[in-house]
Amino acid sequence: MFALTPARRRGIEILDDPSQNVALAVRSLRDIALSNRLFGGQRAVLRELAPLLQHQRVRQRAEGTDTTYTLLDVGTGLGDIPLAAVARAAQLGVCLWTIGLERDPSVAAAASRHCTVALSGDALHLPFADRSVNVITVSQVLHHFESPAAEALLRECSRVARDAVIIHDLRRSWLAVIGLWSVSFLLGFHAVSRNDGVVSILRGYTVDELRSIVQRATGHAASVRRAMGWRITATWHISHSPS
Repeated sequence: MFALTPARRRGIEILDDPSQNVALAVRSLRDIALSNRLFGGQRAVLRELAPLLQHQRVRQRAEGTDTTYTLLDVGTGLGDIPLAAVARAAQLGVCLWTIGLERDPSVAAAASRHCTVALSGDALHLPFADRSVNVITVSQVLHHFESPAAEALLRECSRVARDAVIIHDLRRSWLAVIGLWSVSFLLGFHAVSRNDGVVSILRGYTVDELRSIVQRATGHAASVRRAMGWRITATWHISHSPS
């Protein structure tokens, strides 16, 4: 019988090579941002972020303050997730200050249009103090790392976040591969985006795999949920940290 969920495989993503042309990287990141908007990536993150923003609004009203809420997006690409998050926060009356982090300074500069601040840095050694940012989002980044680096990334997020961490990634499925390959031509994706998108899906996670890696790395029992478009999220609250 044909298995809809293939075995997880490593593969090679062209843009994982830091020597790749920056213009090509930005072109491909535009495709990723479009895919996020059309096929559920943004919605998956905002679904997890909304309760945190609502809690912040209630807290502000109770305290009579207008405190800025902070979000760090690790591997922000062109900043499409922070941009969508700011719009959602504004609907709830919350002032959201966003930080986009990218490995390459040129990509960080491109992301600065959509983030309050964008900077370059190492996701495995986040340049922030403990508990210095309210919420951290990591969208379609975790699958680029194999253990123990993936676990190190999760631990860094838990160290820096004050309230919660939201991981958004791809759910591994042959149907997702077929779907991406088909629509990529209709949407005019670059060939690199098509290649890397397929590899990304095959590097993706099942619910059990994502829950397990978070538990192993951080000690948290994350809330792991499927989302439309073969997406998956894992969210854990720092206030629920084991003692």
